[in-house]
Amino acid sequence: MAHPKRKTSKTRRDKRRTHYKATVAQIATCPVTGEAHLYHRAYWHEGKMYYRGQVVIDKSVAVA
Repeated sequence: MAHPKRKTSKTRRDKRRTHYKATVAQIATCPVTGEAHLYHRAYWHEGKMYYRGQVVIDKSVAVA
């Protein structure tokens, strides 16, 4: 297994890590429900799961 010949300085280590940034999540607002959610994700609102403005799963309907 390879080992470093010299210790990496804190400055050099931190220069390498400057590109690792946290990004703010993009929030969308549904035109049907007005609920805020992440883009390209389904979300629950009042017992129903919505995706792209359409009901995908309805929890209130019993499956027989």
